[in-house]
Amino acid sequence: MPKKAAQVPFIQSLDRGLTILQAVATSNHPVNLGELAELLDVDRSSAFRLAQTLRRRGFLSTPAGRKDYILGSAIWTLSRQYDWSKMLVRVAHQELKDLAGGLNETAHLAVREGKSALFIDSVHARRVIAVAGQTGELVPMHATAHGKALLADFDDEELKDIFGSSLQKFTKTTITSFPALLKECQAIRQRGYATDEAEYMEGMRCIAAPIRLHDGSIVGSIGISAPATRFLKEHYAAHSKRVVQCAKKIGERLSITEETTDEE
Repeated sequence: MPKKAAQVPFIQSLDRGLTILQAVATSNHPVNLGELAELLDVDRSSAFRLAQTLRRRGFLSTPAGRKDYILGSAIWTLSRQYDWSKMLVRVAHQELKDLAGGLNETAHLAVREGKSALFIDSVHARRVIAVAGQTGELVPMHATAHGKALLADFDDEELKDIFGSSLQKFTKTTITSFPALLKECQAIRQRGYATDEAEYMEGMRCIAAPIRLHDGSIVGSIGISAPATRFLKEHYAAHSKRVVQCAKKIGERLSITEETTDEE
């Protein structure tokens, strides 16, 4: 008979504390004690003890003159000390190698850095002519597949907040208007990947897909780049499928929230 998967035991009070942190972090206003008690389905005194414990350790704070909660300085300190891009590289590197090896084209992993996409890892193709983009390189988000994949969920106002009043032109195919960029973002959400038709560098064609967590948020992008003479438009269907699957696998690995074990 097949072995049944068993839940890993967990500590309820710790789980509730983390639930509080998630609720406060995602709220657009300070969260009061009644809201926390309702969220956890516990009485106010239990919610108060949990919140005060987090406050004591600096993970929650209360605005001056108020009794509700916002995130505390300990969250900021931890986030400053931890390099999330290194964690993403560790999780995604094997998938990046498999993608580059399977298609024999250069593959990159990227995250958002201001209004640019930053390559945080790369694996190069085994070809005489290959894309030369290096780890640590910054490329414009509106003109590259990686950048547009990272922008997929942005609306018009958010795009203008990032880029200001104009979009720089690099080639004759660069998107230079906000309506066109917004339309492209909508298309990326529908098909699951972004393209670059020589929009940043002449003669280059690229595909990239956003890496999403279980809640749908985008934390990075992964994709391939190659000379347009070799990477033809008819390759889009097959190549994009590989890239999207790769991004999905990485997102699933990043989103594991509950491990299982096999019963003896």
